Amino acid sequence: MRRPPAITGLHGAGGIRIVTLDWKPVSWATVVDHYAVYADGALVGKTVYPHFVHRGLDFTGVTRSYSVVTVDAAGNRSAQSRPAAVANLTSVTISGTPVATVGTFDGKGSELALSPKGYAEYPTRFPSDVDYTFGTSTPAADWAYLLPGPADKWAGTKNHRATFRFDLPAVPEQDLDLALWLIDSHASLAASALLTINGTEAGRLTFANGATKGSTIADSTYPGSPLKPSYLEQPLPKALFRPGQNVLELFKDQGSWIAYDALGIFARR
Repeated sequence: MRRPPAITGLHGAGGIRIVTLDWKPVSWATVVDHYAVYADGALVGKTVYPHFVHRGLDFTGVTRSYSVVTVDAAGNRSAQSRPAAVANLTSVTISGTPVATVGTFDGKGSELALSPKGYAEYPTRFPSDVDYTFGTSTPAADWAYLLPGPADKWAGTKNHRATFRFDLPAVPEQDLDLALWLIDSHASLAASALLTINGTEAGRLTFANGATKGSTIADSTYPGSPLKPSYLEQPLPKALFRPGQNVLELFKDQGSWIAYDALGIFARR
């Protein structure tokens, strides 16, 4: 038996609930059936590409030792690659303290307005889009489960804005963190939205394409759920904030809808 060559250049990066791995593929002289991916010695997946995403991890960061084995068309296996230690990220919902939130960070959107499938009512229920004040507004009445985009005919084929208002007693001493969790998004047109804090651009949020089912299903947690949840978390410089009322806006000027799990601002401990 002649072993196929081992892969080289294995490296990875951690995200919320995922680790993404890449490596240099073996030469075309080897007919590769697949690459077998291991984490801490346990098989976690197979792929025909020199790329793998380890999904379904916890929200607390854990460092794992990853390795990859080449398996050729005859079933012969290479030696394991040199290991790469990669950690998934700890969510700010775990590491931080909530300042203001809407929705529950639980993989479900059923507590939000119009959920689970009332999207067609959005233009009449929210003719001027969502404007939510933390501490006064209620999720079930005032925060729509979807944020539509200009590609959505049912929402008027126009840009849409979600406004989230919250109070701070003073300018924070440290940067704050945004957590925007989605239970799903449009399968091919999730695109992006512009994020502003108190009228200042804080970046463009790019959304992962989902499964589209989140427009009619509110739960991504049950076994076999067709939804594809995703998680965006990023720091927000303390200089963006002010004492009193602060205003976060998501301006969906590209693509189609996203379906919320929850949105929140978190202070660092």
